[in-house]
Amino acid sequence: MQIQWFPGHMHKARLQIKAAQPKVDLFIELLDARIPYSSENPMLAELRDGKPVLKLLSKSDLADVSLLKRWQQYLNTQHNTKAKAISTTNPASILRIKDLCHEILPAKKESGRPIMAMIVGIPNVGKSTLINTLAGKPVAKTGNEPAVTKGQQRINIGDGVSLLDTPGVMWPNVENPNSGSRLAAIGSIKDTAMDYAEVGFFLGKYLTAAYPELLKERYKLDEVSPNIIELMDEIGKKRGCLGKGGIVDWDRTARILLTDFRSGKIGLVTLETPEMMIEEKKQVAITSAAKAERKASRKEIRRAKRKSDRAASKGKFKRKD
Repeated sequence: MQIQWFPGHMHKARLQIKAAQPKVDLFIELLDARIPYSSENPMLAELRDGKPVLKLLSKSDLADVSLLKRWQQYLNTQHNTKAKAISTTNPASILRIKDLCHEILPAKKESGRPIMAMIVGIPNVGKSTLINTLAGKPVAKTGNEPAVTKGQQRINIGDGVSLLDTPGVMWPNVENPNSGSRLAAIGSIKDTAMDYAEVGFFLGKYLTAAYPELLKERYKLDEVSPNIIELMDEIGKKRGCLGKGGIVDWDRTARILLTDFRSGKIGLVTLETPEMMIEEKKQVAITSAAKAERKASRKEIRRAKRKSDRAASKGKFKRKD
């Protein structure tokens, strides 16, 4: 699923991050623990310019426990990066963040100078809830849909740490179609920019391969069909999503599947692994290279045509003379 959703305030946020970067000591990036790769903004590596980053795996209470550990291990191998799992159901994991900031930047504490940390993340990843928990009061707007925060704000959370909050930043074009579908599945894409049936089929296909037992238990299925159409029809019938003539309404079925997944009613699920990420990055690189080659070829053809047109035009003038 190709995603192109980049509201104006997100473009503004990108410029704000770039402008504030020189004053920032540490970046705190929230990732969704269910899709650590797909919820990681590739623009941040460029914007932070080598400064340390604390990657927080939010909503970890909804993620597959074994894969959560593997993702933490993988992220901790990245340069100048520390990864930690957090959850709003475990406030202690969030309050520990201030100590982690000082652990990453011990010189700041020794000098008595405060740490300025910029908190970034995709829409609907839980930034505002995190800030309110750290501040101990409601200082940031929260909501169950993406793009609630609209502007940058500075919040002193005590213990020598201040946060710069920014709107959830989605990059202009999610080139990996699988990442686009995963972002839509967790709810980081506006409903108006996604097709429920398409995303539901993507999610159902993955769950069939990776978590068939969870599907069987949640929807009281005797067996989980490897055929995604048969699976969606079976779930639709179980949930009464029938239209005219008893035909299953796939849109309604997909909405139920997505709602159950997002709320954790299906079970603890992670939609990607480090191995999947490595392979998909290779495929994206191949696709991007081919796209760039086609673009360069079209540009060369247009250049040659303009040159030919100019030559033909000069020839006409000469004949008139």
